[in-house]
Amino acid sequence: MKEKKEAEHNETVYVWQLPVRFYHWINALSILVLCVTGFLIGYPIALQNSAEASFGYWFGTVRFIHFVAAFIFFFNFVYRLYWGFVGNKYAKWDNFIPYRKSQWQEVLDVLKVDILMVSKKPIDSVGHNALASLTYFFTFLAFLVQSLTGFGLYAAMSKSFFPKLFAWIVPILGGDFNTRMIHHIFMWLFIVFAIIHIYLVFYHDYVERRGVTSSMIGGWKFIEKGHMEEVKKKVKV
Repeated sequence: MKEKKEAEHNETVYVWQLPVRFYHWINALSILVLCVTGFLIGYPIALQNSAEASFGYWFGTVRFIHFVAAFIFFFNFVYRLYWGFVGNKYAKWDNFIPYRKSQWQEVLDVLKVDILMVSKKPIDSVGHNALASLTYFFTFLAFLVQSLTGFGLYAAMSKSFFPKLFAWIVPILGGDFNTRMIHHIFMWLFIVFAIIHIYLVFYHDYVERRGVTSSMIGGWKFIEKGHMEEVKKKVKV
C-alpha cells in the first residue's frame, strides 16, 4: 500500500541518454582493465612456465590488453567531451562548473548529507548534484592527464602515428621516471574515486529514493510530482 502511494506521487524523468550510459559503463570497464593491467606492468609477477615460449608470453599479453584498453578509454572520453555539447540538459557542460549561487548552495547541502551526515533531505538536482558535477569536472581533467602521460610513455615504443603525437609529454615532465610516477599516482586516484563513487551512489539511492542506481542502466529517475517546476525556479537563481 505504501509503495502504491509513493508511485502515485512520483513521475519518471528521462535523465541519462543512451550515449551517456554507454560512456559510463565502457569507461568503468576500461578503468578496471587499465588498473589491473597497469598494476601488473608496474609490479610484474615472476612466473615459471615450462610451456612453449609462444604460450608463456603473458607479460606481452598484459601490455597489449593495457594498450587496447587505453585506446578505448581515450576515444570514449573524447566522445563524452563531444556529447557535453550536443546531449540533453543533464549531459551538457554547464552542469559541471558551478557558476550560479544555487549550485554553490547545493554543494553545501550535499556536504551536509555525504560528509557531515547531519541531514537526510533529498538533494534537489534531477541529474548530477552540484558537488558530484564539480567532482566529475576534476575527474575529466584527471582523465586528460592520464591519457597524456600514458600515450607519452607509449610513444617511445610505438611505431604508430597516434602515440607519436604525444612524444612531447615526457620531456616536458622531466623524463620517463616523473611521467611514470604521475601516471601511477593517478591510477590510485581513480581507484579511490571508484570506491567513493560506488558508496555514494548507493547511499544517495537510499536517502533520495529516486532510482539513482538503476538510472544508469535504464536512464530514468523517479521524481516527486511538481518537483521539476521547483528545480526550474532554482536554476534561474
